[in-house]
Amino acid sequence: MKRINMKRVALFAIIFTLAAGCKKLDLAPEDRFTDLTYWSSPAKALSMLNTAYSQIYNTDNFFYNEALSDNAYSRNDVSGSNSIATGAYDASLSRLKNEWNDHYKGIKSCNLLLSNIDKVPQMDETLKNRMKAEARLLRAFQYFQLMTWFGGVPLFDKDIDINTARSIQRSPRAEVLDFILKELDLAVGDLPTNTTLPEAERGRLTKGAAIALKARVLLYESRWQEAADLCQKLIGGTEYGTYSLFPSYEGVFLPQNEYNSEVILDIEFVPVKRAWGTFFDLAPISAGARLNAMAPTQELVDSYMMLNGKRINESGSGYNESDPYKNRDPRLSYTVVYHGYNWKNEDGSTRTIYIRPGSDPSSAKTDEYSPGSSKTPTGYYLRKYFDPTHDNNLSSGLNLILIRYADVLLMYAEAKNELSKLDESAWNQTVKALRSRAGFTDAAALNYNNAWSQEDLRQIIRNERRVELAMEGQRIFDIRRWKIAETVLNGWVHGAKYGPANEDNGYIRASLRNFDKGKHYLWPVPREERSINPNLSQNPGWN
Repeated sequence: MKRINMKRVALFAIIFTLAAGCKKLDLAPEDRFTDLTYWSSPAKALSMLNTAYSQIYNTDNFFYNEALSDNAYSRNDVSGSNSIATGAYDASLSRLKNEWNDHYKGIKSCNLLLSNIDKVPQMDETLKNRMKAEARLLRAFQYFQLMTWFGGVPLFDKDIDINTARSIQRSPRAEVLDFILKELDLAVGDLPTNTTLPEAERGRLTKGAAIALKARVLLYESRWQEAADLCQKLIGGTEYGTYSLFPSYEGVFLPQNEYNSEVILDIEFVPVKRAWGTFFDLAPISAGARLNAMAPTQELVDSYMMLNGKRINESGSGYNESDPYKNRDPRLSYTVVYHGYNWKNEDGSTRTIYIRPGSDPSSAKTDEYSPGSSKTPTGYYLRKYFDPTHDNNLSSGLNLILIRYADVLLMYAEAKNELSKLDESAWNQTVKALRSRAGFTDAAALNYNNAWSQEDLRQIIRNERRVELAMEGQRIFDIRRWKIAETVLNGWVHGAKYGPANEDNGYIRASLRNFDKGKHYLWPVPREERSINPNLSQNPGWN
């Protein structure tokens, strides 16, 4: 976080790493140092907690998880994204091993803190309890990620020795879920609210983060009433913090608005000291990118409705395939770069992005789609999270948001609809509020329609989640929990209408996807982990 001593974090990330499965658990000198001499002051306990914070999420995964879904296509297989999206992977894929190990590194750091912090002499009890609560929440988040990808996983709340690591079995999924929910319940009482955090501690975990994460867990389990009740705590009261939609959708993702009223949980960065450089392979080439490794799909672009509230294929929408980006949901232009895009430069000036082949009036043709080149493979680039204050090679210290208030509103709307209780009042609190903030003014796009069925509302809310949270890493989890992956992740994903006219009406065939509903809803346990520990069972359909 921005309060982290990065040199100390780097040191302890090395000392307490659970790299390559359990193979490094038997490093005795580090263990002795940890147990006998380390826990001598609150500052050292805080360093361990900061290590756990720094392990919360992999930055490449944050972005490239979108390419696991129908929102984006990655041709360079960063984070295993193309292998997984095309179904061309097995238990040896490095993404699976890294995912498993990264989460257990974070769990190990939390376990070490929770098992040893009571050894710290003369430590303030309030501070100690708060740090324990932060560690519990972080640990719950790590187990939630593991459970979502793999189902049942080895579950332990203390640091384990080498023999246990080589023999432990997977706990049933229900047991892991129960542990996550109980951990979040234990954490919330000792965490501060976002409104009581001093400026120097912004970014640390809060009651609101615990409530929002628990709501997400319950939503994924289709426990609608419980999820709705938790969301209501953040929508209708101040006991767990005060949150609201930031006035500008674009502004949510700009560096001058970090820690804005919408942010509930994020990954913290510090310019230069701890930064991410993923946009070096995502932005338009003319904006400073070296190449384009992942690009939005036509399927995502098509999901943005017209300003009049109609889908582009609805009668009376006014959609013009020859001028496809006119009168569209304003969130499209804050998320995706398309041909004719009005790009805002770092100095505040603007210029036009030319992507359609043969359209660039200059000789450079820097961003134009060209099959087989290092430029966009779909005819689109990414705008959301571009940092206009970036350093060299588009390196950024901009925080990446894991949960924001808009997501809470959408979770609430979804849960209420599944309970057949999404009335006009709940609609106005949620979908209407989001669309109003985005810039819609047409009554047909904003107002509740009493003629809508529950299924109508289900599809509206699901699409609203897609466009509101696009390129924020949530789509893959949504389509998996809705059990629609076998529908949206089979067949071609497309790019803009720059392809051969005799194929798919001229829309670029970007990638042929394959999703086997018999096995792909769970990832296989990494092969290397099972070779170390033969007691780890495998998920159905995998070897």
